[in-house]
This record gives sequence, structure tokens and C-alpha cells, in this order.
Amino acid sequence: MEGGSNNRLNLKGRGTSSNPPNRFDPIDMVWDPEWLESERLAGNPEPKVPTQLYRDQARTVLARNDSPDVTFDYSLNPYRGCEHGCVYCYARPSHEYLGFSAGLDFESKLMVKLDAPELLAKELRARRWRPQVVGLSGNTDCYQPIERKFQLTRRCLEVFLKFGNPVEVITKSALVLRDLDVLAELAKRDLVRVTVSVTTLDGELARRMEPRAAAPAKRLDAIAGLAQAGIPTNVNVAPLIPGLNDHEMPAILEQAAERGATAARYIMLRLPLGVEDLFVDWLEQAYPKRAKKVIHAIQEVRGGAMSDIRFGRRMKGQGVRADALARLFTLHCKKLGLSPHRPGLAVHHFKRDAGPQQSLF
Repeated sequence: MEGGSNNRLNLKGRGTSSNPPNRFDPIDMVWDPEWLESERLAGNPEPKVPTQLYRDQARTVLARNDSPDVTFDYSLNPYRGCEHGCVYCYARPSHEYLGFSAGLDFESKLMVKLDAPELLAKELRARRWRPQVVGLSGNTDCYQPIERKFQLTRRCLEVFLKFGNPVEVITKSALVLRDLDVLAELAKRDLVRVTVSVTTLDGELARRMEPRAAAPAKRLDAIAGLAQAGIPTNVNVAPLIPGLNDHEMPAILEQAAERGATAARYIMLRLPLGVEDLFVDWLEQAYPKRAKKVIHAIQEVRGGAMSDIRFGRRMKGQGVRADALARLFTLHCKKLGLSPHRPGLAVHHFKRDAGPQQSLF
């Protein structure tokens, strides 16, 4: 049940029906026509593709970041691949390193790091580790649906609390509210901030573009719940898609500020490698009358291209339209009292324990 790049199917609850060829693998998988016909005869014109889980045998969980565009040098992702299925996700190409596709595989074949909390404790315990902010979700969402079952994110937060190491949580899921107790304890020691990504306030657009992510209202509820619990809460207007949702920036900032967000940022749409084809294909299917306008608007902030991988530009874009959005963002942040900068977190609470086998001396 693999998807070929030349096939267009409507798959219920999935961001894309396409599985383009892996750039490292010459084999191209296509939909089995006999299976499709059997599904049609069974009354399933929109076949469902189940989520498959695989154990990730990673020996480490802290990944080093070399990008000057992010606010932390290390990140932790308990899961690889993301069931949210956001069609625009810049992390999709990372799934190709696992032998999967950046398309449907990314959202339906997930790798689970079952021993992530134990590996995290081991790395924080190492003498070479220096206390610093770790980004929890630098690539895929740590609160995606399967977190309900595995609770790896919660257990990792408990490890950060035990060691007194600061952590920044980034998510678009209301599931983060489940862990208010641990987050509140971290917040008491200035060890945490949570960033909630809000792409749009339009429920229909969100449903089409981010099929298994929390609805916009739920994300705003998450901001309110976090803020009420005394947890420093930021909002990401991300991704900002010219011609599609960029006009919503002021309203998103206003709604987030009303619910207690204290800082904000925005990130321009990024379409690295095969994500461009997936996004354009989705756009032409979901919004055929607006597709050309959106594509031209994206090119307007990318110097005529659809993407720009250069540090310093990839997150904000360039040109007249990008500059206007930057000014609009600054103006509304000032008006609403939202800081464009994230406050620092404490590192002086860090305490390295002796590990499971305590010294005899």
C-alpha cells in the first residue's frame, strides 16, 4: 500500500497521498491497483492508511544543531516522522535517511525512541555535558498523537526536572496540557518555556493542511491553560504562507496575547527538497483557484524561487512583501505587549547525579 508520486488519491486523515521516490533509493513504490479496486468495491473510495510504528534503536537522543536561526544548540525528538501530517512540514525529507519517503511514509511510518528518557539521563549525567537549553521538538512534534500512549515526552520532562536542566517545548498539540504538573514545577525554577505554533484560525484550512493536528481553537486553549498555570508561553505564527494565511498574522497574535502569551515569532514557509512538490500538489488539489496566486506570492518572498536554504533568510524571506510582513509583525507585537525575544532560562539549578549505580565512597 505505497503511494506513487504520479497517483492522486484522497486519503482520509492524511496530509498527502503521495509517496515520491526516496532520493537515496532508486526504487519507486506505487499504489497496488488490485488493492485500490478491492477498496472501491468494498465501498471505500477514500482508503485509510494505518499508522505503523517501529522501534528506533538510537544510542543517543540529543542532536546538535548548527543553525544560527534557532535559539538552542541541542534538540531532542522522541519520535521520528509525525502523524500530524502537516503537508508543508520542513522535516519530511529527514525521513528519507531512514529509507522511507518524505510523503505518506513520513506521517504513517513512525519511529519511536522507547528508551529516550533513559538515554537523556545518561547524556545529562556525562561529564562533558554543560547545562543549557534543549529544544524538545526540533524536528517533529513531541506531542503528536502517539504520545498519548508512550508518554515519552512527559518522562523526558521529568528527567529535565530531576537534573535541573532547562528545556524549551515546541508543539501544536493541546496534549501539552496533560503535563501541566511537571511543566509548572519546571517553571517554578525558571527551567521551561513552551511555544505553541498557530498556523491559522480557519478551522477548514487547518483540517485540510494539518489533518491530525489540534484544531486552532484547541491550540489557543493550550496557550490559555499554560499561561494560567504560570508557564512562560510563546506563540509561533508558523508557517506563514504568503497568499494563503499571511493576512491572519495580526489576528493570531491578538488571540494569543488575549490568552496570556508573552512572546511571539513567525516563520516563513520553508519547502526544502521534495516538500515543494508535495505542497504544490496539495495546493492545486485543495485550492485550485488560488494555487497560482499563492505560488507567485511564495516566489515573491523567495527571490523568484520556492525555497531558500540560506541561514538568516530561510526563516523570514526577502523582498518587499517579506519586509512588509516583518513590519506588520513588529507593529502588532508592540501594540499587544508581545516580546519578539524569548527570555533566557536558568542553568544554575543543574545537578548531575551519580547514576543508577551509586558510588561506594
